[in-house]
Amino acid sequence: MTTVAEAAEAVPERHYTHHEQRGVTPHRSNPRVIHRELTTLDVREGMNVVEFGTGSGYSGSLLAQLVGPSGQVTSLDIDAYLVRWAGVIHRDRDVHNIECHVGDGTAGFPARAPYDRVVAWCTPPLLPRAWVDQVVDGGVIVAPLPIAAVPNMTVVAKIVVRAGRPEVESVATGGYIEATTSPKGDLDLPGRWVDWENRIPSPSWISLAWRDEDDHLRSSARTALDRLLKGAHAEPYGKEIDWPSWRTFAASLADHRLTMAGLRPDLWAIGHTTTTSAAVVQQDGTIVADHPDSPSLKVLRGWLAAWEEAGRPAPESYIPSLSHHEPVGWSLHLSR
Repeated sequence: MTTVAEAAEAVPERHYTHHEQRGVTPHRSNPRVIHRELTTLDVREGMNVVEFGTGSGYSGSLLAQLVGPSGQVTSLDIDAYLVRWAGVIHRDRDVHNIECHVGDGTAGFPARAPYDRVVAWCTPPLLPRAWVDQVVDGGVIVAPLPIAAVPNMTVVAKIVVRAGRPEVESVATGGYIEATTSPKGDLDLPGRWVDWENRIPSPSWISLAWRDEDDHLRSSARTALDRLLKGAHAEPYGKEIDWPSWRTFAASLADHRLTMAGLRPDLWAIGHTTTTSAAVVQQDGTIVADHPDSPSLKVLRGWLAAWEEAGRPAPESYIPSLSHHEPVGWSLHLSR
């Protein structure tokens, strides 16, 4: 049996991610994280495996190494450019037990199913029914899944399918680019659940878990983002923010007023908004609110105090559960 470490020794990572003709692959995943997910996936020789998110082709080549000549790998990506190049690089390296296809991975790939293993390098809006239906009994899925209906609130879940039903065995810190129906043009903007964005004078955006209460002009989202950008009140949190721990805790509260925003490029924020108030804490530890006496600021301070009192729990410490949404799939929830 080939281990992930042995496969990594055999596959030239930079040949895929920094190819001399295709160039550098944008938004590529850290190789160590890829190795972690593949270790969790527990791939054996002779298996039939599918991955969603071809990317540079590096992860697919590792999978091809793990399943060996008697196994097969199917790789899907929505970006035809990446798929074609990955296919060429595989061929040039004499890797013939992998096929790369252009397609929406959330629909799976029934032509080569059933699969022993499924791994995703992109985040669907929920665990798709198609993935569960296309896995053998006892098969394993390793995929990032949302834990709230706002961007970047994800964990990586290990799921075992038994008698057609998915069961979460464990969760781990992590997440990948959102699965979209077309290639992403702006890699700095979330691919899903952005309720309003500004592009002038500089990019900013907001996502409301309570978007169903907004009107068709997204008036509440626009107003909340404007309140935060004006920053009538700002204060330091006073402690370094453990972002994976904090975002998981905030999601586990299941408060429908949960909000995520990007007030500046590459600086995300999580907090609370209503039709009349707004407050968030940014990754750099700055708390921004519409007013010193903002009701949302009071709620946010309460969330942060509860998080500290809980001991800043790691994502792995939560109890996962799935809720079924017939016929599309399952949502993942975390509780303590």
